[in-house]
This record gives sequence, C-alpha cells and structure tokens, in this order.
Amino acid sequence: MDNSVEDATAATVSHYSTSNFQFPKKERLCSEKLIEELFRSGHRMMVFPYSVHWKMVDADTLPEGIPAQVLIATSKKKFHHAVDRNRVKRLTRECYRMHKPQLYEYLREHGLLLVLSINYVHNEIFDFATLMHKFDKLATSLIADIGRYLPNESCQ
Repeated sequence: MDNSVEDATAATVSHYSTSNFQFPKKERLCSEKLIEELFRSGHRMMVFPYSVHWKMVDADTLPEGIPAQVLIATSKKKFHHAVDRNRVKRLTRECYRMHKPQLYEYLREHGLLLVLSINYVHNEIFDFATLMHKFDKLATSLIADIGRYLPNESCQ
C-alpha cells in the first residue's frame, strides 16, 4: 500500500516537473524584425507596473512547439544603474515563468502563436510577492485581451 502512494506521488511530481517553468533561449524574442513589427502593428495594454505589447503571428514565424516568444525590458531612463535594471528583469522573468503554463495552455487550446513584450514602467522596484500579484492580473488581462481578437469566437 505504501508503494502505491509513493508511485502516485512520483507521478504527480513528474507531471508538474520544472520543465513547464523553464524559460529557454527559443522562447526569448530576439529577432529585430519581429520586435519592430510587434511595436509597429501589435496590440498594447497596461497593467501597472507593466506595459505589454502583443501580436499574433503565423506558424512559420516561431520555432516549432513554442507558442510564444517574449521580450522583457526595463527603461534605462527609470533605472540608471544596470544592477537595478537586471533585478527588475530577473523578477519579471521569474513571474513570467510561473505564469507561463497558464498562458501556454490558452494559446495551445486556441491554436495561437504570440510574440509579446513585457516592459516594466514604474520607477521603483516592488518586492517579488507584489510583482507576482500584479502578474496574476497581467496574465488574466492578457488572456482576456487575446480572446477579444479571436476570429472564430463570438463575444460572450
């Protein structure tokens, strides 16, 4: 009886493995052409302290198996010291990593591919717990915003 409990626990642990929360190089938006297109013709939303630009793209634009590529940035004007900019980007990457499965599930469910830019626009660094709370709102708002532009679904 103890073995079945251990097997169930092991299965649960492997199902929620850390691979779902990784942020590999292929998921980072590096293409200057895509970045320019994103800011020129993408959609924009603001969820304090983040400004988000996003755009749906074609299947041949992103690497296979990757539903989204992300650019994370902060302003040199707001944070003069690189140490502060790096901290903000590190915290934002961590928040994104923790919310990525929720976003990916939605994108895969609807067969969408997305490029997005997450910019930290506030001039002070919030603690991680506050940023996680703000990112909850951001993820929910982003999914709702994407849903408004889906061609096949009617508004409810």
